[in-house]
Amino acid sequence: MPSADRSVEILLVGGGVASVRCARSLRRHGFDGSVLLVGDEGRPPYNRPPLSKELLRDDLPDDLLAAEPSTWYARRSVELLTDALVASIDPDARRATFADGATVSFEHCLLATGAEPRRLSIPGADRAMMLRTATDARRIRSAATRASPGAPVVVIGGGFIGLEVASALAALGLHPTVVELASSLWSGTLGNRLAAWAAERLGAIGIDLRLGSAVTRIVDGAAWVDEERLPAAFVVAGIGVAPRDDLAVQAGLACADGILVGADQRTSDVSVWAAGDVARVDGRRVEHWHAAREAGERAALSMVGLDVPTPPPAWVFSEIGGTMVDIIGAVDGWDEERWLDEGRLLAYLASGRLVGLASIGNALSADAGRRLLAAGAALDEVVATAAG
Repeated sequence: MPSADRSVEILLVGGGVASVRCARSLRRHGFDGSVLLVGDEGRPPYNRPPLSKELLRDDLPDDLLAAEPSTWYARRSVELLTDALVASIDPDARRATFADGATVSFEHCLLATGAEPRRLSIPGADRAMMLRTATDARRIRSAATRASPGAPVVVIGGGFIGLEVASALAALGLHPTVVELASSLWSGTLGNRLAAWAAERLGAIGIDLRLGSAVTRIVDGAAWVDEERLPAAFVVAGIGVAPRDDLAVQAGLACADGILVGADQRTSDVSVWAAGDVARVDGRRVEHWHAAREAGERAALSMVGLDVPTPPPAWVFSEIGGTMVDIIGAVDGWDEERWLDEGRLLAYLASGRLVGLASIGNALSADAGRRLLAAGAALDEVVATAAG
């Protein structure tokens, strides 16, 4: 923890990829002032996508998770605090206060505090494991490796995290049951066609689905689904996340399910930017690694007065039963879904206009999909690009 009051030119609050990419972009574009990156997990920033995939299956070493090598920070003159908690910020005074009472003054501040898992509100909720950190992932993997081969486990939530965790547990030889309150996977946001493909893929690797069902209580060795007892060696819950925007709210910044920012990541205060899962960019909050990385880079450009590019179409990648799926574009305002490539490339349309794509097994590269969507491409252009 900081031991005395001090000042820096740029303060990065949050030990994730958004802060790291902001620091990296600042140095890449010639900024040579002081940069302080503050995290509270007790370890250098790391990438979170492997937590529900490779780390659960294979227990990756820390250096393969790292957002940057451990020597990178000193080489780039980026000061790193890994076990410090910023308790408040005062944008008018341009000052942050740590939990121990020490303060740091700043010229520019980035809030990249991420999100936290939503908690269950049922009896026995504390028995369910959550997944947000590397420590969480290793705790789940430890439980999985202690369980008997073929042991039943229950995963609460049929969104990205729940399905990825269930897929990893199946790969470890367990028998997961996914319980989802909605009548469709991803709560229906990705439509019936992709949900049907996923259900078939999950069933093929031994994962049971209970849609339109609720876990009502968790006891030792079981989860109750409505009035049915499902045996479970352990339970994992992945029911979404909430932005960690308390600092911003207390500081009087404009917030609404996240910190409100424009394409340049600047908040309602001229000295503060926000990026990553905590930020709502032009009305949209995308909880994914690519959004955090790119937002951190845009914030850096804005801080040093350079032109900020228009944010590209969103890109979320997932892994369902060992098969990669890329979700590209805005898939929350469509009114039609249409397969384009024999069940491998799904188009989402709004009033006949292409607004999103789901690419299975790299039927279309994410980069190509983003370029096509940004250019307003027609469906025949997408099909031609996918065909090579």
